Amino acid sequence: MAIEDKEIILLKVSGQDKPGVTAGLTAVLATYNAIILDIGQADIHDTLSLGILFEIEAGSCSAPVLKDLLFKGYELGIKVKFIPISIADYESWVKTQSKQRYIINILGETLAAKQIAAVTKIMSDQHLNIDSIKRLTGRTSIIDKEDYPRSCVQLSVSGIIVDKKLMTSSFMETSRALDVDISFQEDTIYRRNRRLVCFDMDSTLIQTEVIDELADLNGVGEQVRAITESAMNGEIDFTESFKQRMALLEGLSEEVLHNVAINLPITKGAHRLMKALKYYGYKTAILSGGFTYFGEYLQKELGIDYVHANQLEIKDGKLTGNYLGEIVDGKKKAEYLQAIADKEGININQTIAVGDGANDLPMINLAGLGIAFHAKPTVKESAETSISSLGLDGVLYLLGYHDRHIDMMDEI
Repeated sequence: MAIEDKEIILLKVSGQDKPGVTAGLTAVLATYNAIILDIGQADIHDTLSLGILFEIEAGSCSAPVLKDLLFKGYELGIKVKFIPISIADYESWVKTQSKQRYIINILGETLAAKQIAAVTKIMSDQHLNIDSIKRLTGRTSIIDKEDYPRSCVQLSVSGIIVDKKLMTSSFMETSRALDVDISFQEDTIYRRNRRLVCFDMDSTLIQTEVIDELADLNGVGEQVRAITESAMNGEIDFTESFKQRMALLEGLSEEVLHNVAINLPITKGAHRLMKALKYYGYKTAILSGGFTYFGEYLQKELGIDYVHANQLEIKDGKLTGNYLGEIVDGKKKAEYLQAIADKEGININQTIAVGDGANDLPMINLAGLGIAFHAKPTVKESAETSISSLGLDGVLYLLGYHDRHIDMMDEI
């Protein structure tokens, strides 16, 4: 068929969603040997919005197919509208499909119009176009309040970014001002095929700094807590701070360690996240500047594959104030991340690192996706992605999982 013998038409459909709409309309198109060039559908509150871009032989076929589509629409109780598309416009549109593509997730306990308006305005200023919008969290009741409210929408966008640095800083300012998390990722094959997730332990997998708790029980809480805070904010060297804090734990009973371990406050969403990661075949690891004693307890509790942390020296049932082996600092965490990926045959771009402190930045920056989780301000500013409004299971939304993909595990 010559180009001049082709006609391109966009069929736009709206109305109440029901089974058989797409089947009925495409059956009509099939009668006229139409070629489907593009098709897309959205469904909000049982209201359908369907678009079908099709090519058909020009002339005698076009009028009858439109008439039959109108009749089928009336029969199905839906509205149909036709928009003719020129060959030149179609070809111009096809060329835009080669633009770079990105995924932007907007997360919060609830999402208000002002939050979405602010994020999309930043995107518009950067000449990015929204190709599709998908809600990843389930619908929420207005009457029945949830114990753990969470909302996430995923935007697939395309275009050439004008100023990435400005866009990133604008996202960060909006996140702070409007209490919303904004994740920006390139839509590559790696984004859809992550295989390894590595976690910091203290203040990430658990809602405490264990060394601070141990210090309290040894009567040196204020001293150790001050050193910990400075280290997490990157104000003093982690290795030196670790040695100082360890020395202050001398004489603490091993029995105390057990009592602390069995009462660790596991972060909200951690069990849900780990269950999903295991179900979908991810490898997981704890890479911590804390202690193996507690990391190994969490390994059993959460089903984690690898643990690398610092080993306490215990003699005669008491801490000596010393440690065994190398100190796991920020540099070492990144080395372990790379080593595990190599062992498992995983490309570094398929890895995720999650942490809250300055000593997590080396692994956060090395991983394909680095996430600052309820992190210190300096860490959030240095990481491309952060989660501060939800629990750890918010990571699943950044991987593209919908609540139904997660909740189905309870049905199996």
